[in-house]
Amino acid sequence: MNVEFDERKSEANRRKHGVPLSLAEVIDCSAVWSRPDCRRDYGELREVGYYPIDGRVHCIVFTQRGCTFRVISLRRASNREIDRYEHATQANS
Repeated sequence: MNVEFDERKSEANRRKHGVPLSLAEVIDCSAVWSRPDCRRDYGELREVGYYPIDGRVHCIVFTQRGCTFRVISLRRASNREIDRYEHATQANS
């Protein structure tokens, strides 16, 4: 699956969260544990997912457009999100 993101948003994301969106290029998109983001109508299905990068679970917000994984936001997951991710992935093992 192709990964794409907006370069300006990547820089803004790096300033805000300490990681550029380009870090998502190492993610195996088929292995992201995710759920729909239903907080508001974005005009397309947005998902919030979790995936370990360099030994640390990260939270990624994305959309899927055909064979493209469009990254909207990426940050280190909170402790609560890490617990949720570990519980969900262990239950599916």
